[in-house]
Amino acid sequence: MITLKEALKLPKEEIAALREDIRRKAEERSDLNAYIALDEAGEGVPLLIKDNIQVKGWSITAASKILQGYVAPYNATVIEKIEAAGLSPFGRANMDEFAMGSSTESSFYGKTLNPHDPERVPGGSSGGSAAAVGAGVAIAALGSDTGGSIRQPAAFCGIVGMKPTYGRVSRWGLGAYSSSLDQIGPMTQNVEDAAILYDIISGYDRRDSTSADVEYTPVADNLNPDRKLTVAVIDNYIKDASKEVQSAYDTAIKALEEAGHKIVHKEMMGAKYDIAAYYIIATAEASANLSRYDGIRYGNRAEDVDNLKELYLKTRSEGFGEEVKRRILLGSFVLSSGYYDAYYLKAQKVRHLIKDEFEEVFKDADLILSPVAPTPAFKFGEMADPLQMYLSDAYTIGINLAGLPAISIPVQKSAEGLPVGLQLIGKHFDEQTVFDGALSLERAVAYEK
Repeated sequence: MITLKEALKLPKEEIAALREDIRRKAEERSDLNAYIALDEAGEGVPLLIKDNIQVKGWSITAASKILQGYVAPYNATVIEKIEAAGLSPFGRANMDEFAMGSSTESSFYGKTLNPHDPERVPGGSSGGSAAAVGAGVAIAALGSDTGGSIRQPAAFCGIVGMKPTYGRVSRWGLGAYSSSLDQIGPMTQNVEDAAILYDIISGYDRRDSTSADVEYTPVADNLNPDRKLTVAVIDNYIKDASKEVQSAYDTAIKALEEAGHKIVHKEMMGAKYDIAAYYIIATAEASANLSRYDGIRYGNRAEDVDNLKELYLKTRSEGFGEEVKRRILLGSFVLSSGYYDAYYLKAQKVRHLIKDEFEEVFKDADLILSPVAPTPAFKFGEMADPLQMYLSDAYTIGINLAGLPAISIPVQKSAEGLPVGLQLIGKHFDEQTVFDGALSLERAVAYEK
């Protein structure tokens, strides 16, 4: 598959041929169910778009029944930015419903398959984006990351996935799950492509109240894999990971040392605190954000109802899937009278502790190396227990709680041929160092697709 860097240099007539080639390949691999639809907007280099990012004139549904029939009336800021850079939206990527999941099993459109093993999940919630890029049926894609939803599917599908610093990329036009955690980011074949796409979508946006008005310097033109960095490894984190992930971790540490980087050993609070804080804060915000889907303003509306209350209840009961209902219920509970202080406020305090802990580690390090997931891609149905599924986010959600940038890079394959990815975590708004370290690691491990 042609890289994004190469595609952006093509003349107009070759881009048209490329679009047809992508369409043909996507149709040939329809078994993956990575694309919800092969919609097109514009004539630029084709970019796959997750189904929760507004594209004017497209049916954007967040992979939910409740939004069937909704047509986006405007373009998200990131869509405006990619079009200005010579790209255009090409296809809607499958995802977990309302970005709530780690396996892309909860989609209204059915599950997406992992291109490396059809019996395994592609990860989630940006599973369609990851599977398409991993299978070579998309040059690159946009995903969104609330608790690992770019990085974990990237790791499962053997691609690069990058979550920017919170506020670096505009969320205007992104279907909200958890507003203080969500961030749009690139999903690509390699680190350089991720840096290029990151540059295109980044920057301040006055329409997004959470957008950071911070000076921005493009990273792609300044990539320097020869910089010597100090990388922290969190010794107590790796203990709970599988042998395959531990092996990849050892490989990455050795590769970084041989590339001239300094490794320092640190310990952090157990990830159980991250999980507890995340699933209180994220579900609380989700219960508020999803209250707007009531059958009146958007999408599907229940029929055969006698009054307004019944309309709300029936529309939401029929329209939302089980996982979304579960998280709305949890969120409504922790925000309810008598529980707000005990749960939500306490979780916000823990969030600050997590942020402070990262900052403490960064006093002695430029980057942190961490697993992305405890295991390689698991089999469909293997995580039937929701709590077990939530624990699979242990290594990713702390980064969202702290608002830090992080990138997932494929490091090696397991004995079963499954990709194993690791992540490099950086300081706030220091994406340059994140990409420099990632490019150095990518070259050092020389992962074979």
